[in-house]
Amino acid sequence: MKSDKIIEEILFEIEKHEGGMSRRNAMKLLAASPIAASVLASATTATEAHAASSNATGKIVIVGGGLAGVATAAKLTSRLSNPNITLIEPNPKSVSYQPGQTLIAAGVWQKSDIEYETANFMPKGVKWIKDSVVSFDPQNNKVKTSDGTEISYDYLVVATGLTLNFAAIKGLEGEITSSGANDVVRKKVGKDGVYSIYFADGAVDTKKGIEELIAKAKAHKGPEKLQALFTDPDTAIKCGGAPKKIMYITHDLLKKAGVRDKVELTFCPSGDKMFGVPEYNTAIFEQFKARDFKWEFKTNLVAIDTEKKIATFEKKWLEKGEYDEDLKEYTMISMSKNVEKKYDFIHITPPQKAPDVVGKSPIGSSKGWVPVVKETLQHVTYKNVFALGDVAAVPMGKTGGSARKQYNVVAENLIAVMEKQEKLPAAYDGYTVCPLITSIGTVALLEFNWTAKPAPSFPLDPTQERWIWWLLKVYALKPMTVYGMLSGRA
Repeated sequence: MKSDKIIEEILFEIEKHEGGMSRRNAMKLLAASPIAASVLASATTATEAHAASSNATGKIVIVGGGLAGVATAAKLTSRLSNPNITLIEPNPKSVSYQPGQTLIAAGVWQKSDIEYETANFMPKGVKWIKDSVVSFDPQNNKVKTSDGTEISYDYLVVATGLTLNFAAIKGLEGEITSSGANDVVRKKVGKDGVYSIYFADGAVDTKKGIEELIAKAKAHKGPEKLQALFTDPDTAIKCGGAPKKIMYITHDLLKKAGVRDKVELTFCPSGDKMFGVPEYNTAIFEQFKARDFKWEFKTNLVAIDTEKKIATFEKKWLEKGEYDEDLKEYTMISMSKNVEKKYDFIHITPPQKAPDVVGKSPIGSSKGWVPVVKETLQHVTYKNVFALGDVAAVPMGKTGGSARKQYNVVAENLIAVMEKQEKLPAAYDGYTVCPLITSIGTVALLEFNWTAKPAPSFPLDPTQERWIWWLLKVYALKPMTVYGMLSGRA
């Protein structure tokens, strides 16, 4: 398919779903950044390389109807001449643009800007079962839904996303999905100085929380600064840059309000670095220093008293032990203790895990995530099962940028399995991208893969904070992700 045809079809999708947005304005969105051209180019290449449909047959069941699940369904629908695809997803709004939650907290977007009706993007011909899977039986190629229905499959794709495990923090009971919070969590998160952008309503509350912090700072007369804490847990999380993004946003809004000097901002990550890519790690250190941020590594939030506004962190460090004569070095002993910190504002990045129905099932693993070969995304045990997105056990793979690469790999490899090919043709290289918001108006575009080296798409220093990447984040990525990806083209 020609690139102009792809552009035409994506423009059509934008016009159709964005309430009559003009063709001219839609084109501006696509032209806002060169990465849009890169996405279109990759879509063109993939489409042209696989223009011929496959005649392979078999019943495919996809569990999960978020971006990853629907995009995979769309890709398979376009590649198979006689697709037989069932998608199981209970949420009518599962197709949301979660990267926009930081922009909601920043006051740039509204909640309505990231919400979509799943039905509007379900590929034609895909059977949608509006229910939840409660068990997996890979030995017999079946799943069971909450109403007791058993659904058989020849091939299974798991794209359930993950669970926000607030319950792992003493004082915050309950587990929630990415799309909404239960009543227990909402009694304590989203008010009285405790916030989280990791679900949509939480992002709305965080905006209000930052506004309350600004008002409190304006009225503050004491010599001691108000304390704002930002946590980063000891589990894998979606969008590893988000805990820092909200800190940058809070700083910028405090600065614009003229009260930045009255608030101390402290980053409390459980790890020992800012970023896994050394070049990006160094750049973020410099950004933190320039903004007078504080940080304490190896500091994991384990409990919170929301009434007294005290957060308890497990602080870890290494100490020298006995001298080993054979190794000619001291053994190192891991030490830890709990440390209490008072706060006026705290942003919590909750611990995260695979949904129990997945993680504790035969297709899960001891760590919960679905174990797959990281390049092919095929299950390590069940060769007719694939997983992608947040639930897959791959390094650094829990972002929308990762899912955009992964669904093409899953579709091509699944078809290869259906065609009884001996070797799977597609490989995921770990590519992902983190548009690190550093202020309301600047972004550092951090692209990388499993080499732990920068993998920029353009001849620009990715560590530099740029306005052009802000345009990309605010105007281009959403339509390219939602309309390009969900149609199976990007």
